[in-house]
Amino acid sequence: MKLSEIGEQGLLQILQSFCPSEIIGDDAAVFTTQPHQSLVVTTDVLVDNVHFSENTTSAFDTGWRSVAANLSDLAAMGATPLAITVGLGLPGDTEVNWVENLYQGMSSCLQPYQTPIVGGDVVRSPTKTIAITALGQVHPQQTIYRHTAQVDDAIVVTGVHGASRAGLELLLHPEQGLNLTASSQQKLKLAHQRPQPRLDVIPILKDIFKLNDSPFRVAGMDSSDGLADAVLQICRASGVGAIIHSTQIPIPDVFPTWLSPTKALEYALYGGEDFELVLCLPLPIATQLTAQINHAAIIGCIQVEPQVHLISDNKEIPSQTLTLNQGFQHF
Repeated sequence: MKLSEIGEQGLLQILQSFCPSEIIGDDAAVFTTQPHQSLVVTTDVLVDNVHFSENTTSAFDTGWRSVAANLSDLAAMGATPLAITVGLGLPGDTEVNWVENLYQGMSSCLQPYQTPIVGGDVVRSPTKTIAITALGQVHPQQTIYRHTAQVDDAIVVTGVHGASRAGLELLLHPEQGLNLTASSQQKLKLAHQRPQPRLDVIPILKDIFKLNDSPFRVAGMDSSDGLADAVLQICRASGVGAIIHSTQIPIPDVFPTWLSPTKALEYALYGGEDFELVLCLPLPIATQLTAQINHAAIIGCIQVEPQVHLISDNKEIPSQTLTLNQGFQHF
């Protein structure tokens, strides 16, 4: 059955079944925030054959990924999620089952964080388009910004990089995985199809600062557009530079025996969509944080000189200065 057969009201009836009945039904949703918290708002737009494709992602996975991208942005600000809204642009010949699976993927990603879908909009469009706005809250003094990195801060990544890009390559070119076990292939594919937003890191980070009786100061963002992009964006916003050590960047276990060192580093730096957090913070705090999070690592430090230098101990990979034009660009 297609959307053109059930019409707008039929579609809305289906979509509203994924929303809390006590919130939806009016012109806007109303919910209560906690006292003394700042409201955090972020929006991501995904377009068919640009950000997702039926060749690599099912409708369920598309729903999951679209929500994960927004939740990751909230985590990058130090916020906890409150709710999301969903804007859909869909062709009339879209299968109803596709939309239902899309929302099931969204709901599954949201469920661990008890975050509801509280509304949105639907329009006819020649191309499938998903626009999600996520709402979160954070204490003003515990907000993570890009512009607060300081010289000598340690640079922490909360997990491996390059897995999502590797998974995408396996989905597009299955023959590239002939030397990998089935479980290794599946793990990399899932890293691309169902990324995990690192909201789990935020309470750990806040607890460490509290135990150390230190004022909360963290600069950061997520690595959705690539690890190199994240470090460069933070440095540019903070007016500083960085030194990154290539051998300290955590990568999937299979990379050294599957990919060349050059290709493994390319995936880690520029692959994107790993949705890990890249954080700049005092070294003692960074050391405690990495000790509590699997695969987290200190990959470098902030310096005065306003360039980002990659230091390599591998003869196949020259040390280099990183620039924004090497990574993903929307245009």
